[in-house]
Amino acid sequence: MTIQVFKYRKKYHIKSYEVDCHGFLRIVSLMNFLQEAAVESADALGFGFEKCRDKGVVWVGSNYLIKISRLPKINEHIIIDTWPAEGKLWGAIRNFTIKDEEDNIIVRATSQWVLIDFARRRPVMLNKYFPEYNFLDEKVMDDDFHKLSQVENPDTIKDILVRYDDIDINNHVNNAVYPLWASEGLEPDYRMKHIPSEIEVCFKK
Repeated sequence: MTIQVFKYRKKYHIKSYEVDCHGFLRIVSLMNFLQEAAVESADALGFGFEKCRDKGVVWVGSNYLIKISRLPKINEHIIIDTWPAEGKLWGAIRNFTIKDEEDNIIVRATSQWVLIDFARRRPVMLNKYFPEYNFLDEKVMDDDFHKLSQVENPDTIKDILVRYDDIDINNHVNNAVYPLWASEGLEPDYRMKHIPSEIEVCFKK
């Protein structure tokens, strides 16, 4: 038996506490939106948190590639569509689009998720735990996640203290927090004058 796959749609109204000092959606808010839509989509398709917990496994995001035409602003209404776009040996590819009120795609994203044995903290084969897993053969962009090179001569270095509130239900720093930390390495004046157009994240450990 295979699961009938469909695009999961979630609507958002951008609130004041989800934007930065310019009124644009914060990157951490964007990451949280994508993560929340992914969780709800997986639940709706039958391989979400509760089903994974019963099997002793958990989904962990390993890669993100996000391309931003523009960031939504405070009080905008947006629509996020997400769907499984490909099955892998150890996990799956999930795609996203974010549309504005005129139905324009303003953000495209692809992500790679690995299925992890919660007790052993090791990847497990997708078809062993979810042989019925299925996907839509539709992609928003190339998802050949290449290895990111190590930064050898950083312009700036900033130490980050892990806070209690950074830890999520899986007892590790939540995926949405890391891009926030990375942005803290930039000089404040640079951040005030620039808006990100592309974000690539690779979680190595």
